[in-house]
Amino acid sequence: MRALANFFSRGIFWDALGDFYQYAVFIYGTSLLMAYGFLAVMSLIAIRRYMKKNSVVDINIIVESPLAPGISVVAPAFNESITIVQNVRSLLTFNYPKFEVIIINDGSTDDTLEKLIEEFQLVHVEYAYRERLNSQPIKRVFKSTNAAYDKLIVIDKVNGKSKADASNAGINLSSFDYFLCTDVDCILEKNTLIKLIKPFMDEETTKIKEVGEPCTECGFQHIVEDYRRVIASGATLRMVNSCEVDQGLLVRVRPPRRFLPRFQEMEYIRAFVLGKMGWDFINAVPNVSGGLGMFDKEIAVKAGGYDSKSFGEDMDLITRMCGLMRANDRKYAVRYVPETLCWTEGPTTLKVFGRQRSRWARGLAQIMSIHRKILFNPRFGRLGLIVFPYNFFFELLAPLIEFVGILYYIYLIYTHQINWPYAIILIIFVYTYSVMITTLALLWDQITFKYYKTWGEVIGLCFMAFLEPFVYHPLILFFSLKGYFNFITGRKHIWGNMQRQGFGVQAKKKTEPKPAE
Repeated sequence: MRALANFFSRGIFWDALGDFYQYAVFIYGTSLLMAYGFLAVMSLIAIRRYMKKNSVVDINIIVESPLAPGISVVAPAFNESITIVQNVRSLLTFNYPKFEVIIINDGSTDDTLEKLIEEFQLVHVEYAYRERLNSQPIKRVFKSTNAAYDKLIVIDKVNGKSKADASNAGINLSSFDYFLCTDVDCILEKNTLIKLIKPFMDEETTKIKEVGEPCTECGFQHIVEDYRRVIASGATLRMVNSCEVDQGLLVRVRPPRRFLPRFQEMEYIRAFVLGKMGWDFINAVPNVSGGLGMFDKEIAVKAGGYDSKSFGEDMDLITRMCGLMRANDRKYAVRYVPETLCWTEGPTTLKVFGRQRSRWARGLAQIMSIHRKILFNPRFGRLGLIVFPYNFFFELLAPLIEFVGILYYIYLIYTHQINWPYAIILIIFVYTYSVMITTLALLWDQITFKYYKTWGEVIGLCFMAFLEPFVYHPLILFFSLKGYFNFITGRKHIWGNMQRQGFGVQAKKKTEPKPAE
């Protein structure tokens, strides 16, 4: 016992623990940087393949085809009075032969429903409703008396306190085999349905050839052909803040002028163009964004639909859909489109932004806890051996390891134990690598798709990558830790409602004359 006490009192244990932590963090950081590098390479290959494959595709064939599958567009709305009319108009302008738009008024307390009724000439109708997924009761269903809005259906329901509950109500009422879930603060590109349904229609081109068991008659192994079923698809999202929108149609794409949405624009492009497309290359997409995702309704319903109690309902649904396919020994794929098909209004205030990011972090912790049996489980294939381990080590644990690392660095500085030359070189390397990855994503996106009219706008976004480690990333770290704390303590989450500024505001400011003084 005395020897053990001396071991601790002399600091040998703490020195050994410190050395172990430094080596562990070095291995962790190196693995993370290598993962980002691999994702970047795989993403570039995947985007080149996508561009080459679609350069010879005529989308008008799908538009004109009577065999094109029907799609239900599901868009929940809660107190969206400012943007609801323009958004619905945008949703009704899709270039697609067979679709319906289902707006779910989730117990709004403002005049969202009244504006819809007046603008689109809606009347209450009797409508068949089959409750396959759980949601709060529906009060009324509306259809338009104007044939121009024949594709529009509006549901008025009791507030379910979550987008998931409202989405389930829309799915229950939907008529077609595929549904697109989006937000009412989004502006979607007119060819969105064509580009998102295409991976489902390409299912036959993903035919897999496998060697089967030896034939009992001839003794030879036969080649067995099987199909990989596409169960979901998504695409890149971008900020609509500062863009020009006219009657629900995007007129001019601009990077956000305000700093907070501008950082989000940079983050979204990096996450979708490099992250999601890299995962798509190896068929290991972890989730489809809640702002824009198309799903196979049969699989989504069998998986239980959206969970209204989940804080990460989009990832939770994909996880259960993938788990369902693996449990039934069915091959599946989740696909991503590198083109920007959705522009969403990002939070402009720190309060709303923090609430959003804390909920995302809490949702990740909740999903990893609920579906922990998937982690490292070979029965779930890529989901259990690639997707979940990555999310656990490099998404869930990253904020915790970083926070402990900051505290440890402060301790080393205070006790004069830090190796400054080594520390400075390491910090510069990590900083430079981070800027390089972000800049690569922004430049590759612009070279490939050319969404911005001037390179000055692109360079302005690249400049944000130099500020991110000092301004934006600390906010992400803080709100992630807050989300984890709320999850552990079971603190009640206030969903709230982001105050919209409305579309086309920037354009109006430019064209409207100043009032006379």
